[in-house]
Amino acid sequence: MRGHAQQQHGQGEGQGDGNHGDGHVHDHHGHGASACGGHAVSVEDVIERAERLCQARALQFTRLRRDVLAAVAAEHKPLGAYDIAERMSAPGRRVAAVSVYRALDFLTEQGFVHRISSRNAFVSCGHEHGAGVGLVFLICRTCGGIDEMTAPAVESALDQTLAGAGFTPTSRILEVEGECGACRGRGDALPDEASRA
Repeated sequence: MRGHAQQQHGQGEGQGDGNHGDGHVHDHHGHGASACGGHAVSVEDVIERAERLCQARALQFTRLRRDVLAAVAAEHKPLGAYDIAERMSAPGRRVAAVSVYRALDFLTEQGFVHRISSRNAFVSCGHEHGAGVGLVFLICRTCGGIDEMTAPAVESALDQTLAGAGFTPTSRILEVEGECGACRGRGDALPDEASRA
C-alpha cells in the first residue's frame, strides 16, 4: 500500500515488524527501492522479476516497458505518467506521455505496478500477489509515502458485501489517506522540544 531511507512505515505502537494486524505490508518508503515485508527490493530485482515473468508468460518486455518500470521503481513516491515521461526524456529525445500510458497499462495488467487512483499515479510492486487478492494502500498526506498491504479481514467482509449485492468487481484496491507513524511521531515530538526550549 515508500524517515525514510531505512525506516519502515508503520513502525511504532508495537508494529516494528512491518505487519499491520493480519495483513502483509509492502513498504514503499525506502528511497530507490520497493520493499516487501521489510526486505528492500532493488530496481534491478524489480526489472529481473518482470523479465522472468514476461518470458514465462510469452510476453514482450520492450525497452519502453523496461524503462517505465525502472523509472517507477526508482522513486519513493507515486509517479504520474507525465512525471515518468519527463524523467525518461533527454535533450533531443522527448518521450510522449501517451507511450508511457501504454506501457503503464501493460505493467499494471501484469502486476508489476499498481495505480493509485486518488493520485492518478503509479507505484512499483516487486512481489507476486495471489490471484484476485485485495490490496490496501495507506497513503500519508504529510510525506507522500505509501504502504501496500493485504488485509484478509477486510477482504472477507468485502467479499460478503459484494456477494450480497450480486456485484462482481474488476478491481479490489482500497486507498486509505491519513498520517503515517513516522510523520505522526515527528509531529508528537515537536511540543516536547518546544517545552524544553
